Amino acid sequence: MLKKHNQLFLSIVFLFDIIVVSVSWIAAYFLRFYYIKVIPVTKGVPSFEGYLLLLLFILIISGGIFRSFKLYVPRRHSLDFDEFICIVKSTATIIVLTSFITFFYRNYEYSRVVMLYFFFVNVTTMTIVRGVIRKSLKYFRKKGYNIRRIVIIGTGDAAEDFFRKIEEHPEMGFKVAGFVDNSIRNDSGQLRDRYLGKIDDLITIIGTHHIDQVFIALPLSDYSTLTNTMDILKDEMIDIKILPDIYQFITLNAGVEDFLGLPIISISESPLYGWNQILKRTMDFSFSFAALLVFHTILPIMPLIYLITWLTSGKPVFYKQERMSLDGKRFMVYKIRTMPLDAEKDTGAVWASPDDSRPTKFGSILRKTSLDELPQLFNVLMGDMSLVGPRPERPVFVDKFKNTIPKYMLRHRIKAGCTGWAQINGLRGNTSLEKRIEYDIFYLENWSLSFDLKIIWLTFWKGLINKNAY
Repeated sequence: MLKKHNQLFLSIVFLFDIIVVSVSWIAAYFLRFYYIKVIPVTKGVPSFEGYLLLLLFILIISGGIFRSFKLYVPRRHSLDFDEFICIVKSTATIIVLTSFITFFYRNYEYSRVVMLYFFFVNVTTMTIVRGVIRKSLKYFRKKGYNIRRIVIIGTGDAAEDFFRKIEEHPEMGFKVAGFVDNSIRNDSGQLRDRYLGKIDDLITIIGTHHIDQVFIALPLSDYSTLTNTMDILKDEMIDIKILPDIYQFITLNAGVEDFLGLPIISISESPLYGWNQILKRTMDFSFSFAALLVFHTILPIMPLIYLITWLTSGKPVFYKQERMSLDGKRFMVYKIRTMPLDAEKDTGAVWASPDDSRPTKFGSILRKTSLDELPQLFNVLMGDMSLVGPRPERPVFVDKFKNTIPKYMLRHRIKAGCTGWAQINGLRGNTSLEKRIEYDIFYLENWSLSFDLKIIWLTFWKGLINKNAY
């Protein structure tokens, strides 16, 4: 019954999607030829019928494309931004396939500007419509409608953590009837108050409390109880979900993958692959190229810095140093030289400190304002670094820290950055490495393009000049 209700809801969403695609395509046609003529129409206005014919093809492929990008899966557990990205990807795919088809259809010339308008109109409209539908659904769930009554099997830490998450997010539509286990493994009061009985009583508990879904949150060591539970539930017409007790092993971006029909649990994975990698690299290249162009021509800050450095401390102006980035790959990072060439002759590799006497007078100014790091935009342009990411460290320090600081090497699952979440929160220079790693991992686990843009924006206000930059 629950699956039928879910299919009904998804059918309604699909119907709205088809309407949105149709309206967006028609709107794109009229915007291009009648309202927004940014690019002049030189060949006359084409017939509307030709675009309606192409709309039929778009509608035919839309359903399959939307489904392939998982736009018709239950999203009680998902973030709205995940759905937005899926909408962007699916709309882009529609445009690519449509452009491919029209390339071979020579009897009618379709405007590429119409397709561009369609992309923006469809992404915007579909995001708004789906957002309204889901916000409405969440509102009714909070009011007690469309609720899934669940029971949690297990009374350990994993079960308690899952229960806490459900209590914090009532808009998800879950109501916990209680916990079932052969014994109470946790002394938490809320577990004891909601304890319903033992595993052998599970069938009676499901019927008495009208349970819709069962979540199994047993520890890995209790395999016999898990086997017994699955044997009891094998004939029950309810949804069964397993919450693996592997939190102690999870390091980064855990998830479940499909490998030739087999479910594979990933406990450590980089967030950047596929479209995410392409989008981030595109932003890095575009922004770094534009910044270098501006700082060398329109606002010639960098040539001025080169000149003053050369006049005050001679050649070379640039300084390069080996650092470590994605997957432990080593590269040469570029900076403006702020110290004498033999600054580490007597001390070896050391971090700068507040009372460091090695920087030159002008070099000290550059370091305090982070202007000595502007040449790292060349590293970004070449692909060695990203605009946003964990700051790159010298291999000699990496070898030292990886054995003393837990999860330190996880920061190398993504490209090193010119700025980062830790840096704009004041964790620069000789500050707590443990805290810095905590912020770096938070960035990795919550990466998105909007998060990158936020960090770039905050860098101008909080990251360039900092008391810990010396």
